[in-house]
Amino acid sequence: MYNPQLETFIRVADAGSFSKAASEIYISPTAVIKQISILEAGLGLQLFIRTQRGVVLTEAGKSLYKDAKYLIQYSRDSIARAKDAVLDKEHVIRIGSSPITPGQFLIDLWPKFHKQCPGIKFQLIPFENTPENAREILRNLGKNIDIVAGLFDGKITQKRDCVALELSKVPIRCAVSVRHRLASKEKLTIRDLYDENFMLIRRGWNSYADILRDDILEHHKRITVVDFEFYNTSIFNQCENGNNMLMSVDSWSNVHPLLKILPVEWDYVISFGILYSPSPSKTVRKFLNTIRSVLEL
Repeated sequence: MYNPQLETFIRVADAGSFSKAASEIYISPTAVIKQISILEAGLGLQLFIRTQRGVVLTEAGKSLYKDAKYLIQYSRDSIARAKDAVLDKEHVIRIGSSPITPGQFLIDLWPKFHKQCPGIKFQLIPFENTPENAREILRNLGKNIDIVAGLFDGKITQKRDCVALELSKVPIRCAVSVRHRLASKEKLTIRDLYDENFMLIRRGWNSYADILRDDILEHHKRITVVDFEFYNTSIFNQCENGNNMLMSVDSWSNVHPLLKILPVEWDYVISFGILYSPSPSKTVRKFLNTIRSVLEL
């Protein structure tokens, strides 16, 4: 398991001083310094440069900081999964859940299929939406997480060695801050986006988004496309704080309380569905077959 001193390391890095970090975790500065010294000695690395104003990360410290939060969360998730392993999992479907991949779809489907699957139970497995987590989860569906619901295209399923059951094509929307000049509108036209910054995920992430991108770049040059790498909470914060517009879908309406998702008068859609392992369990197969039947897919 991860070294618990990593948590202290993160606190010090965020606070910029041993004393501030100590006050946050209710121990003495001496104890914090001792933990960091032990961690540095164990790793054989200097993580901080001590100054009169506090501490700053060394290059090694910066590198470790990037991975430390992921290591801690992954370790906690591993422990949770180990505890869950002692339970009867024969009729349980584990659903990966994050703000970008919510479990709301299950509520929407429940009235249509629950009578045909009375013995199936569901367990939400929360995860942090990072590129690393997304890659690992999709490549290993069926091990710790059985299904994830979200946006996809053929490229994602091929690259991540998973399978998708499309539930629908959902309209591409625009998210704007409630303070934005367009927030009072019920529906946007594409000309409403003129002279605005429109945040659009990088080319290659999804072919449906690329079609929209190509149309904007070719026919609507007054829209400034702002690229970003990956959907996570910080992107929604960036949209709200920067008073930008963001490509979004209705299922993300609860990701940020100060963003409003508005329909646009265009025909752009994106595939939404359930991603699962190429070799799903018997319970997952039954669940998916029932959905296909009731939705006539």
